[in-house]
Amino acid sequence: MTTAMPAAVAKAFDAFPPEPRALLLQARETILQLADETKAGPMTETLKWGEPAYLTEQTKAGSTIRLGLVGGQPAVLFHCQTTLVDSFRTDLPDAFDYSGNRALILAESSDPDALALCLTRALTYHRAKRAAS
Repeated sequence: MTTAMPAAVAKAFDAFPPEPRALLLQARETILQLADETKAGPMTETLKWGEPAYLTEQTKAGSTIRLGLVGGQPAVLFHCQTTLVDSFRTDLPDAFDYSGNRALILAESSDPDALALCLTRALTYHRAKRAAS
């Protein structure tokens, strides 16, 4: 699935070093695919703090996901006031290196199924909270 990328977002991806860029572009494709599969989309693809960001503005199903670098490593960043990263760390302690309560660090060896699970949880975070209450 290849979705047209806004020019400003493409420029932000172009600014990443080649190796992290490849992993971040794969994460982007996974986000867009899962947004469709989970009915969390359509996605708004924009920049937040100069980094590619993915929002479920129309459905309000999920929490914002950003793609960027943490300590020079490719990372998927989540809103720090959610419980997302803490739950990922609890449920998938060995799947990723984590950065505080806001990011998981991507590597060539990252399990795509574990990443898909984390992204699905982020894309449906608010929907799941509403359903639980």
